[in-house]
Amino acid sequence: MHIPDGYLSPSTCAVAAGAMTPVWFTAGRRLRKVVTHRYAPLVALAAAYCFCVMMFNVPIPDGTTAHAIGGVLIAVLLGPWAAVVAVSVALAIQALFFGDGGVLAFGANALNMAFVMPFVGYGVYVSLAGRAPLQSRRRAVAAGAGAYVGLNAAALFAAVELGLQPALFHTANGTPLYAPFRLSQTIPALALAHLTVAGAVECALTIGVVTYLQRANVPLLRLNHRDVPLDDAEAHDRRLSENARRRGRGRVALLVFGIGALLTPIGLLAQGNAFGEDAPADLDLHRYHLQSVPNGLAHYAGFWHHALLAGYGFGHDAHPIFGYVVSAIVGMAAIAAVAFLLVALLGRARSRYGPRSGARSVPR
Repeated sequence: MHIPDGYLSPSTCAVAAGAMTPVWFTAGRRLRKVVTHRYAPLVALAAAYCFCVMMFNVPIPDGTTAHAIGGVLIAVLLGPWAAVVAVSVALAIQALFFGDGGVLAFGANALNMAFVMPFVGYGVYVSLAGRAPLQSRRRAVAAGAGAYVGLNAAALFAAVELGLQPALFHTANGTPLYAPFRLSQTIPALALAHLTVAGAVECALTIGVVTYLQRANVPLLRLNHRDVPLDDAEAHDRRLSENARRRGRGRVALLVFGIGALLTPIGLLAQGNAFGEDAPADLDLHRYHLQSVPNGLAHYAGFWHHALLAGYGFGHDAHPIFGYVVSAIVGMAAIAAVAFLLVALLGRARSRYGPRSGARSVPR
């Protein structure tokens, strides 16, 4: 779902970036109202989680691959506006450092994965969870259903963006200038990948994390659910000291991300690329009735060529497993640092220009 440069026209990229600009602005304002000393690290961890799960490619029956994103899980835990920031930071670092997703197409990718997915998924989650207790099974299942629907909504937006390119941008004889896929091809391809495998993975991950937190870290769930009743475990949870909980969270987070980084090479087992992410030289021109790579696609495909670890590797892929692990560690560290600094700066702006009180919960 990471649309590379060249597949979308410059005007499409500009419209998507323009649509995301007020979203980013609003997300910054919403987060600025609720930043505390403990909130910035949580957004940083959320962004790093996003990057980590996106490195686990899973095979799709048609020979392509797909992956989870984690945007709805972040929305459930910290609010959808926090998800906008966390996922956007992850997408930006992926494009700049690893060449995964286009720099010109960043606005479109953010629109799909950092806005459509968390907000659609969060809406489904809120509707299904209702007033169920915070530690109820219903709430975990609702989060999983929201993640499934949100991921597929993002995939549908990406399919429409790609599929409209041949109809809107073509030469006089009808040859596509950018993405050569039509709606009759993009929608079924992305639907197959995300309604089946990727959606199931996203749902399972979300249910698993929420279920774990229901048992091990209720205060984290409480951040975005201050008015939701708890089960009987509330009394036990309140007996735990805040310092003990923080130490436990830190150890668990480091352990989880460390294991995640070491396991990311599992994504290398999936053969093929995700639909719509092939380099121009790898396009099956015959399948799309083309004699050559579309001119616009060929022109903009190499727009950003400064990725430090292009393709999540180095040394011309001489050591792909080692390169993948290094990329995972570097990527998570860079994304966490950027997200932390961004939210911390928002907190400083709040303390300098805004009121110091009035934040009751995370932004929704």
